[in-house]
Amino acid sequence: MKLARLGTLEVSRIGLGAMTMAGTYTTGGGLDDDESVRTIHRALELGVTHIDTAEVYGPFHSEEVVGRAIAGRRDQVKLATKFGLVSHSGKQGRVADSSAANVRAAVEGSLRRLRTDHIDLYYQHRVDQHTPIEETAGAVAELIAEGKVLHFGLSEASAETIRRAHAVQPVSALQTEYSLWTREVETDILPLLRELGIGFVPYSPLGHGLLTGQLRSSDDIPEGDWRKTNPRFTPENFGRNLAIVDEVRAIGAEIGATPAQTALAWILTRGDDIAPIPGTRRVSRVEENTAADAVQLSPEQVERLSTLTPAAGARHDDANMASIDR
Repeated sequence: MKLARLGTLEVSRIGLGAMTMAGTYTTGGGLDDDESVRTIHRALELGVTHIDTAEVYGPFHSEEVVGRAIAGRRDQVKLATKFGLVSHSGKQGRVADSSAANVRAAVEGSLRRLRTDHIDLYYQHRVDQHTPIEETAGAVAELIAEGKVLHFGLSEASAETIRRAHAVQPVSALQTEYSLWTREVETDILPLLRELGIGFVPYSPLGHGLLTGQLRSSDDIPEGDWRKTNPRFTPENFGRNLAIVDEVRAIGAEIGATPAQTALAWILTRGDDIAPIPGTRRVSRVEENTAADAVQLSPEQVERLSTLTPAAGARHDDANMASIDR
């Protein structure tokens, strides 16, 4: 598989997101840790070197599965995880906490669950409005000096936050949602990342599953699934957003690719500093997604995809948008 550069970190240009291994989406059936482990092993066989997880997934369950899967294979993996949405100070619930004390407590738990002595890429999961980003970046800088972390990342951070963090500890990667139906980062964020030499890791590059073409109605999403309350999956917007999927499907048919492969191939045309992390817990899906590395789009097809009608609906509900640094 071709490679991408995230600052000075080199990874496979298609990675594997492990959030679903903790059961975030439920349309794919119940959790099966053995299948999740097989999926990670198959990804490694196919040339994936970039595995992404977070302590809050579960919480902790995804990290435990990843740790089990990479045991004895650590040298094949660039391992990314995230801190900041779990408090280790006795607070209950998903409380954003990126204080220096919480960062240090978080890393010890992640290292234990992941069965490793270092994390290749350690992200602040969401910007903590109560902790100056300089304090958080300084805490990660100390972990880098100790060898417990190799690279610093931010997730869903604004341009101002990125600049402030980067001035304290160089940022290797920014992780933010990006796909054919979520393109806001192209205006300000991507130019800034390239100015500073920071790589970009798109999460949800398949539009939370819609761009796979497997969902045709909001009724296909079971109760309890996170997407049930997402504005883009509500009945009034779902039908309009299928027009995006249908065009992706049509272009894929021209080149013998699935909708998912076509959507990923488009992201890969955006630059060699971009490394999407499609998430799955199924072997068949990781085989499909990684095959996008070989898909070639013509300039005309890239243009058609780049000018698709924007998605209907906000990308998150109000509660989730409130946690995003803007």
